Amino acid sequence: MLGISIIIQYFQKGDRFVSPFCILALAGFFLIACEPSDKKKGKPYTGPIEITNGVELKYSEQGLMKVLLKTPKQLRFQNDDKVFPDTININFYDPLGVTVVTRLRADSGRFDQRKNVYIVKGNVRVVKSLTKELLTTTELNWSPDTKKVFTEKFVSVKNTVTKDIINGNGMDADQDFSHIKFRKGTFKMKFDGI
Repeated sequence: MLGISIIIQYFQKGDRFVSPFCILALAGFFLIACEPSDKKKGKPYTGPIEITNGVELKYSEQGLMKVLLKTPKQLRFQNDDKVFPDTININFYDPLGVTVVTRLRADSGRFDQRKNVYIVKGNVRVVKSLTKELLTTTELNWSPDTKKVFTEKFVSVKNTVTKDIINGNGMDADQDFSHIKFRKGTFKMKFDGI
């Protein structure tokens, strides 16, 4: 009680060192400074937690090379998704893991950890070495679990020797592109001498 009466006296008479206005201002400052700290938190960081340059990712089965992915940069995020912002080159090997049977090149890509699927986008070009076929599309997906490549996008396959062209919307293929199935497609064949 004694402390309260002293404060009241200061407010009524004032003090030569501390005026009533200064006491009110200080009390207001302390009340404002005591607001909950959860309002002061910023947004959580959603950027990459790891940046790797000069990436070579090798995928093998029973010691035999199946797929080799090369890209200049990889960004890894908190949820273990990976983004490949620069050009991606992927080589698919034969069953013995010695010879490259298919080469893939794309402008960019990413790895979706939740689905366990690699997605390449942009100017996607796939060259089959043995059959001399060139597949072009804007997006391809590869699942290491099913060992399949697939897309919903428009796909064009051109045989560079015979000049035959197959166009389709959507495609499913083995990871080495040995068997390709179009969901909806058209076939153009060049006839000589007819």
